[in-house]
Amino acid sequence: MGTPDFAVPILKYLLCSAYHVVAVYTQPDKQAGRGRQVIMPPVKRLAMANSILVIQPETLKSTKILEEMAGLRPELVVVAAYGHILPQAILSLPKFGCLNVHPSLLPRHRGPSPVANAILCGDESTGVTIMLMDAGMDSGPILAQRKVNISPEDTTGVLTSRLAKVGGELLLETLPKWTSGKLEPRPQDEREATYSKPISKNDAEIDWHLPAMKLWLRLRAYNPWPGCHTLWKGKRLRVLAAVALSDVVKGRVGEVVALPKGISAQVGVVTGEGILGLCQIQLEGKRQMSVKEFVLGQRDFIGSILSSLV
Repeated sequence: MGTPDFAVPILKYLLCSAYHVVAVYTQPDKQAGRGRQVIMPPVKRLAMANSILVIQPETLKSTKILEEMAGLRPELVVVAAYGHILPQAILSLPKFGCLNVHPSLLPRHRGPSPVANAILCGDESTGVTIMLMDAGMDSGPILAQRKVNISPEDTTGVLTSRLAKVGGELLLETLPKWTSGKLEPRPQDEREATYSKPISKNDAEIDWHLPAMKLWLRLRAYNPWPGCHTLWKGKRLRVLAAVALSDVVKGRVGEVVALPKGISAQVGVVTGEGILGLCQIQLEGKRQMSVKEFVLGQRDFIGSILSSLV
């Protein structure tokens, strides 16, 4: 049971193992883009390519869905970023329970956006947890964990891909121990629990009054979605890559300033605390480019004031 790209490597590992995948549950197809094209979840594409039964219920609460799953006679359910809360009737159905591959070291960063929140919090490491699911929010007992370091270059997209691979490897190491009775689930310490907040489109807007370090963390956490943007000459300007710097020059909050030589960025923006050095940006309707290239074509960029969208 899974939906986004994170779940794809985990399904691949299962398909390459001795385990028999009887079905894949995923979210319904959705319309996206200007043409409202129907987009199927990444996990569905992989399942169909391997001739696996795909089931896409709108809800898991109906008696029909439960009866349908019971008819498959699953011995184990693996969940990876599925997007639905599993009712107790499903949790109790398989012989070996429902195992969740969660991209954090639980009980830290429970909830819907653990990877982005690990970056937002400035964590130096995160990891993957294989958990026996219960009725709570990522609160079930732990079967296995693996730590993964977070580098300064990591974005949510890059880190998620790495965690998915680690999750697939850890799952295959854990399953034989669990099904043979050699693993004792370890309860989570509720005193250490933290919860990740959902990410929304509203988080994309840059507030230049925030410290440069906080903005740098947001740029990485909100990449690839929802991204981070500001306004320049009434057009949306996406900031794709940047560095947090000290107050190397003075100016008004939101002002674009030239930076002294020897610094990792040539152009920066004055923030509430420090300078955010710009590296890669993209103006609305244009391709992404380095700030050096952008300034060559937009001489009035330096000295201008970037503003919020509201």
